[in-house]
Amino acid sequence: MQKILANPDHQITISIVSHGHGQEVGQLVQQLLDESYIGRVILTLNLPEEFDLPADERLVLRENSEPKGFGANHNAAFKLCSTPYFCVLNPDIVILKGAFGALLSCSQSTQAAVAGPLVISPNGKQEDSWRRFPTLRSLVLKAFGFDTTILEAKDSSAPFFPDWVGGMCMFFTAASFSRVGGFNERFYLYYEDVDICARLWRMGCTVVASPESTMIHNAQRASRHRWEHARWHAVSMLKYFLRYWFRLPTPATKPSSLNEETSV
Repeated sequence: MQKILANPDHQITISIVSHGHGQEVGQLVQQLLDESYIGRVILTLNLPEEFDLPADERLVLRENSEPKGFGANHNAAFKLCSTPYFCVLNPDIVILKGAFGALLSCSQSTQAAVAGPLVISPNGKQEDSWRRFPTLRSLVLKAFGFDTTILEAKDSSAPFFPDWVGGMCMFFTAASFSRVGGFNERFYLYYEDVDICARLWRMGCTVVASPESTMIHNAQRASRHRWEHARWHAVSMLKYFLRYWFRLPTPATKPSSLNEETSV
């Protein structure tokens, strides 16, 4: 059983992995430490870098001797989690006021294993953080400019249940993350978020979207501009479809009263 931190407000452990993000991640860490809900921030430096960090006992710094994948880094951070909630967060996220309070409330009211906030770009447009599971048909349509997997809420105040939520912010109960065995480290980068949500649904758990929680994502979309990231994306996609070919879980346990969603 995990030991809960003494301060009852400190219910969330945050895991961030920096890939040379420098002062951008330093600002995010400071913002997180100003949040009353945050009990620990685990910052993993996947590449060597130096920048100023706040002096706070809740901040844990990990430095890799060599780069590791998304899942491996966050799984290692989870071993240091001593709070009831574990949140995986991208280093290029900006937290808007009340975001963690809304995620916490949504998680508790729906008893979901993982919750995802509304993620918007710096220009205010909704990003693709709530989705249906990808299929070969949806990939073909996406290649022609028709993405049928993106979802948005019909009601800006009511949670709903997508198939999966994006890895830029995944708000887990620590018990669910432990039970599912964390991220599958065979996915070095990309599709880890889809895979873990699929496994949670298969376990009878739920995945929830929280429209009342909002964060800004300064996305770089590296897979569109760098050959190495494009290769990782393609390899992860292949691994995903080989694993779930015609075996995708059907999220039949979604509460119908809250299952309000529409395609973008």
